[in-house]
Amino acid sequence: MVLKELQEAIRAIGRTPALWIPGLVAGLLGAILWILYNISGTFFTSRLVIIACLVMVLFVAGTFGQIKKNGTGAGAMVREGVHYYFRVLLPWIVISCVLLLVFVVITIVTIFTEGGSADYGVMGTLAVLVMIPTLFLTFFCDTAAVFEDLKVFDSLRRSIGVVAGHVGAVLGFLIACCVLAFADFFVFAIIWEGLLFENLAPLAQYNETQFAAITPQQLIGMIGPDGIWVTAAVIFLAVLFIVPLLLAYKACFYRALIGSPAVPLQQVTGEFDSKGRWYKY
Repeated sequence: MVLKELQEAIRAIGRTPALWIPGLVAGLLGAILWILYNISGTFFTSRLVIIACLVMVLFVAGTFGQIKKNGTGAGAMVREGVHYYFRVLLPWIVISCVLLLVFVVITIVTIFTEGGSADYGVMGTLAVLVMIPTLFLTFFCDTAAVFEDLKVFDSLRRSIGVVAGHVGAVLGFLIACCVLAFADFFVFAIIWEGLLFENLAPLAQYNETQFAAITPQQLIGMIGPDGIWVTAAVIFLAVLFIVPLLLAYKACFYRALIGSPAVPLQQVTGEFDSKGRWYKY
């Protein structure tokens, strides 16, 4: 299933130019944030990251809606994005709030158990142990909301049910996504190094200690102003290629999962009457 749906996603973005729009927008936002970071620092840029994420939700929802209905136009993507915007956004807000609450509880518990001082190592371990299963089980809440027209908590429950019924397939899908993202990063990292070879040449003379001690600011100073613009262009291209592929892949994979008999298409509640007729609540 993993490779088959990847091939389907590649065909989808190949025959539907509108599916490249999320990559174009994400690439532009990534490049702009990189330039602003080097101009104004982290304070201003960190706030714009939130705005950029809110903008991207529109195109994530639009991509899922396009693949669900086999749409082809940019206008259809925007309409689908507007229609499903909050159905995609709200589940992730709920997940973020739950994780934040869990982190606060973990912090309070470790402070009391450690005699008034927080053990950051224990806090980090507990946070990861909670975060990874939560994100794994709820990973398809956005696709469930779009493909099955579910509300916030219904989409979360549906994602948990689908993932729990196809753990192996979902693990294979996530591994494939990591491989694709790493390959994209690796290819464009080589391109970046090739374009800035002269600027980065002094790094070849560094020993292991010097190389490990170099900071991001030193590296930025080494590549210079021209290197900042080159980096922005490479970020744009890297994101342009990977975002549409991963979004289309996720949508195609989820569509295949809910088509499998291992998980019912819709979870409903109700009861049978005395004559055997089903009444849904």
